[in-house]
Amino acid sequence: MKEFSTRESDILENIIRHRRDVRGNRFLNRPIPEKELQKILSAALHAPSVGYSQPWEFVLIESEVTKSRIRQLFDAENTKGSQVFKEERKSLYHQLKLEGITEAPINLAVFYRPSEGPVLGQTSMPEVGRYSVVCAIQNMWLMARSLNIGMGWVSIIDAEQVKKVLHAPVDHELIGYLCIGYVDFFHEEPELKIKQWNTNRTLQEVLHFERFESE
Repeated sequence: MKEFSTRESDILENIIRHRRDVRGNRFLNRPIPEKELQKILSAALHAPSVGYSQPWEFVLIESEVTKSRIRQLFDAENTKGSQVFKEERKSLYHQLKLEGITEAPINLAVFYRPSEGPVLGQTSMPEVGRYSVVCAIQNMWLMARSLNIGMGWVSIIDAEQVKKVLHAPVDHELIGYLCIGYVDFFHEEPELKIKQWNTNRTLQEVLHFERFESE
């Protein structure tokens, strides 16, 4: 059985603390070596999955034509999204760079592929299959950061339209659209925290003991 040292644990903690969601104004026009890309993708395969179902599939995108089509989908949704916020929030929204689709050398679409039959551990909570795919994304994010490679998750996008662009099977569900590449620098703090979009929630605010307290 593999055991880890305190030093290794501290390194992992440091990687977790310095993981960042990278925007398009940070990506460099620098290719990712095949060895590093394989490390990132392989990290996904070691994610936990309910019933060892491994329900993930990936589409690796390098074509500028495909990126441009996806970027158009983002632009349409971003315009609609900006209308949801009011006053100061809306003004800040327009200042934020929320994707890096055309700037990042690699785009990666991550899909949930449902099983054809019942899945162990998923019979009561079918949504946990999707959570397994999210775990795979987090694995890739941490591995990328450990290699000093940035990753951004684009969620302002029409998933069904992305499926059409990528010719995804009807039953596949888009979970994440990722932008991956080297960056000019990583922020010391999350960018949305720096720009005061929101503040940190402390452990004391989110941790309950035994049960939620009644109001």
